[in-house]
Amino acid sequence: MMTEKTNRPSAAVQQARQRFGIVGNAPALTAALERAVRVAPIDLSVLVCGESGTGKEFFPQIIHAFSSRKHGKYIAVNCGAIPEGTIDSELFGHEKGAFTGAVDSRKGYFEEADGGTIFLDEVAELPLTTQARLLRVLESGQYLRVGSSEVRRTNVRIVAATNVDLPKAISEGRFREDLFYRLSTVMIVVPPLRERGADIDLLAYKFSSDFAERYRVDPVSYSPEAMALLRRYRWPGNVRQLKNIIDQIALFHAGSRVEADTVEEALPAASQTYMPATRDDDSIHSYSRERDMLLGMILNLQRRVDELQRRSDSHPHAETANRMLSEQSVAPEDKKGNTAKALIVLDKKEKDIGNSCADVVCEEVETIESSVPATMQQTEKQAIEDSLRRNEGKRKAAAAELQISERTLYRKIKEYGLE
Repeated sequence: MMTEKTNRPSAAVQQARQRFGIVGNAPALTAALERAVRVAPIDLSVLVCGESGTGKEFFPQIIHAFSSRKHGKYIAVNCGAIPEGTIDSELFGHEKGAFTGAVDSRKGYFEEADGGTIFLDEVAELPLTTQARLLRVLESGQYLRVGSSEVRRTNVRIVAATNVDLPKAISEGRFREDLFYRLSTVMIVVPPLRERGADIDLLAYKFSSDFAERYRVDPVSYSPEAMALLRRYRWPGNVRQLKNIIDQIALFHAGSRVEADTVEEALPAASQTYMPATRDDDSIHSYSRERDMLLGMILNLQRRVDELQRRSDSHPHAETANRMLSEQSVAPEDKKGNTAKALIVLDKKEKDIGNSCADVVCEEVETIESSVPATMQQTEKQAIEDSLRRNEGKRKAAAAELQISERTLYRKIKEYGLE
């Protein structure tokens, strides 16, 4: 496994990367691969979790290849692609005449994979009745064919995968809690592409090279701005989406240098959401960084509130009011007329002082409130305004500072009315 001194992946992980063509050095991806090769020789059920398109299908293959079952069958089943009425027959088999159309007996996947590994992709899509059957296989290795009362046994290793939040599905009654614990003896989490930082560069160049080699076209190259835009995009479709975009660019811009505006045109308009701009040497998106930024804004707001309190306490009219109040409190009772006049004057001055202080407070609060963005859009708008101000309105310099294309900057300026 990775050692603390070298922080390098094990030889088994390197072998798995080469054998299955896995590209990337992100720590989260390496940790997932380490767990896969570590659990492979131990005959435990494994649950692979991650968003759609992250490459979850490679992990059961790695587990099978590095296990003692590597010479047995490996069968992958997409549970979401099989109709609910036939899923039991597909998994466990059926007897002749068990249902309309069952003209002969048929083995199921669990019988076919005996001695090997079965990969249940989209396992959360299984009906509850099928989940109960699967639980029995996990507990005892026993199952029944559809239409049969004969108990059969199978010796398979089950690796399941899902992009569904299973604890939430359990709370909603869509997934059995006992099955979840059986499947997740070991859990492997595959990181989304947006959290893999510089891996996006490696994957983009690999997909471009593969496309050029496969279709015999000139390869493309990418400008630093184009690559920065690829890293900032959120990639809701993950690696699968990145490959589709890169193939499209490699086809229509073969042999050319790809700029940021070309990348932006290739990205789907309906999902062009970006992560906050980062420096080139700090490209890995971190939610802790966003948390620290928000915490800094809160602390800065607190400092300004404290400063406002000090200014209010040191206001010259406030001192005068305190002195007049002190003098009035010891006014002799026999000077009732003078005291009444003083009270009238004091009351008027207090009102003037109060109005003055209130104006200062309101002005300061308005300034504070206007400087604290409430949404991501306001944060983006504020960042663009600050950059334009620092660069004296020079849009090219502001775009370079924000690490976005000039075209994107022009669009954002128009969108936020900053022209």
